[in-house]
Amino acid sequence: MFIRNYSRVKPVKQVDPVNENIESDQVLVIDDQGEKLGVLNTQTAIQMAFDKDLDLVVVSPGSKPPVAKFMDYSRYRYEQQRKAKEMKKKTQIAELKEIRLSPTIDKHDLETKKSQCIKFLQKGHKVKLSIRFKGRMITHVEVGKTVMNTFLEMIQEYGSSDGKPSMDGRSLIVIVSPNKN
Repeated sequence: MFIRNYSRVKPVKQVDPVNENIESDQVLVIDDQGEKLGVLNTQTAIQMAFDKDLDLVVVSPGSKPPVAKFMDYSRYRYEQQRKAKEMKKKTQIAELKEIRLSPTIDKHDLETKKSQCIKFLQKGHKVKLSIRFKGRMITHVEVGKTVMNTFLEMIQEYGSSDGKPSMDGRSLIVIVSPNKN
């Protein structure tokens, strides 16, 4: 027996209430200059819009009767898409990047981790610094804290910690946010 994991039914596209797709019998009409023409029959309003080479677009479908406006619908849709694209560009998604250090890290390795952390902070991402203690290293947490504090001092002009380093299991963790400059 063969069972399909998907439906063959095509999704219903949302049709905008424009011209013949308007379901209401009567609409409150606003012309292209913004003046109210009053409550009209939908077919009459569509004919008036076609006479002006415009479309009848419902701008407020929830009201009684629905409010419709004369406008160039293709231009209106283009403007809406452009605005949505601009809003999407302006939103910046800040990711959380992680950099792992060791309590016994060498100076050169620390410099390499510093440059990687600075790259992340300059791109606007938050950085999670963690020092993992293995085996008996957990008895010397103060060594890890000094490494963490020196690393935070190295990157302080690019980012600042959101709090003090804290222990989470066998790891010492702190989150660094980029500076606003």
